[in-house]
Amino acid sequence: MATAAELAQLPERPEAPRQTTQFRTTRPQIVGADAPESPFPILLAGPVQRGFGRGGKELGCPTANLPDESITPISSVAKTGVYYGYAQVLPSKDGKTELCQDDIRVHPMVMSLGWNPFYKNEVLTAEIHIMHEFRSDFYGYDMNALVLGYIRPELDYTSREALIEDIEVDKRVALNSLNRPEYEKYKKDLHFDLSCTIASS
Repeated sequence: MATAAELAQLPERPEAPRQTTQFRTTRPQIVGADAPESPFPILLAGPVQRGFGRGGKELGCPTANLPDESITPISSVAKTGVYYGYAQVLPSKDGKTELCQDDIRVHPMVMSLGWNPFYKNEVLTAEIHIMHEFRSDFYGYDMNALVLGYIRPELDYTSREALIEDIEVDKRVALNSLNRPEYEKYKKDLHFDLSCTIASS
């Protein structure tokens, strides 16, 4: 299976498979081995950029986009699809952060790597949804993420409602999959700023 970076070099990308009723009803609620396996964990880091603005408004799933150069560690070794792990938005270095203490802890996340076939994007993106309700936006803040496993392939959809339904399942699968000892310990990985996470341990 070609990596996301390899697909990005093709003159035309293969069409994403269409989501089906059978796929929806047979989805597992936990994915991955009992401990992360190669190529995981994959470390990502970079400043949060504004995306297309659709996640929060249309899908109820606001996402944080990383710059193109920040996604090479995953696009070069992994195929397109939906992944799970942990992410942390870091407080600003000048100390003038608008984020509260709870916002800068390490939280579970789901990430879409690909072109979002439903919206026919032209650019490969890594869009991370942190499963936490932030009190303010965090564009421009640095974010660290640790990708620990793969959930499902990138799919196309016949309706926005079907896409939203799958996103909600993705979130549940991510939380279930992270709720295992060999995954939970990555919340305290040195990739994160552990001084921000003391209160959440």
